[in-house]
Amino acid sequence: MPEFAWPWVIVLLPLPWLLRRWLRPAAPAQALHLPQPGLQLGTLSRQARHGITPWLLALAWLCLLAAAARPQWVGPPQAQLHSGRAMMLAVDLSGSMHTQDMQLGGQPVSRFDAIEAIAGDFINRRRGDEMGLILFGSQAFLVTPITYDLSAVRAQLQGAAVGLAGTETAIGDAIAVAVKRLSALPQQARVLVLLTDGVNNAGSITPREAARAAKAAGVRIYTIGIGATQMSVPGFFGSQLVNPSADLDVSMLTRIADETGGRFFRATDSRQLAEAYRTIDALEPMPQHGPTVRPRHELFRWPLLAALALLLLVLARRRFGALPAARSEQPS
Repeated sequence: MPEFAWPWVIVLLPLPWLLRRWLRPAAPAQALHLPQPGLQLGTLSRQARHGITPWLLALAWLCLLAAAARPQWVGPPQAQLHSGRAMMLAVDLSGSMHTQDMQLGGQPVSRFDAIEAIAGDFINRRRGDEMGLILFGSQAFLVTPITYDLSAVRAQLQGAAVGLAGTETAIGDAIAVAVKRLSALPQQARVLVLLTDGVNNAGSITPREAARAAKAAGVRIYTIGIGATQMSVPGFFGSQLVNPSADLDVSMLTRIADETGGRFFRATDSRQLAEAYRTIDALEPMPQHGPTVRPRHELFRWPLLAALALLLLVLARRRFGALPAARSEQPS
């Protein structure tokens, strides 16, 4: 239904009438000195003074006031998509994320390529959540602060590169950065999803200390350890099987998750990585009904255009209409 956002503008309605009373126009002889003493301006006829022009100006003024009052069309109530939950993603960019031991679409890809594809889909499904992104290697960096703009989070993840934050792994620092950003939010909203393929070997804070800080701040941490358990590599005597995830500290990641009320996931391939994200979706559901809002569509353009059209019509009438005739008086 239509309504006005600023209805108090109607108090300006008598403004032209008040200005006309206070600022009386000067007589023609006082306002204009003609070069010929016998030449005088003819007075406007009664028809010109009381024609359609004053009505057009009055209607234009009403349209201007209507536009200034901001008419709006208010739609029916709609449920908001915002869940009130904030989720931070911490993604490992250490050198080992180059390892091509994952499969995606039947093709071998690196660990980071698998994360980029599957985590990107996870981000798209979290409509209504606030999300942020931390990238860590030898150091941890907050790349995207907590925001509802999920496309920005995904774009930052897609624009990242392995080794950008260093070749080592600072898991404790990544958790500390996330806790600092999430601690200012309501307690039920604080969630961290940490994904790594190694062991903490850099940074100034140990994972154990960071986990205690996260628990004290009420941050739930879901940890995902990525990397295959077997990989064929060429050797001197032919191909041989190795464990590319030998350095993954499973016990440490499990302890972090258990201490903070989260859960640890082991992803040896793309299918298990996608399953881990689906499980987190189920463990952190979004409410079906949020606060309602009523969409508002601004309508001020239409009365504003009508006022401009009326003013142009008045100007056209004055420009091309009949002008007051000048008459000459001969001296006697």
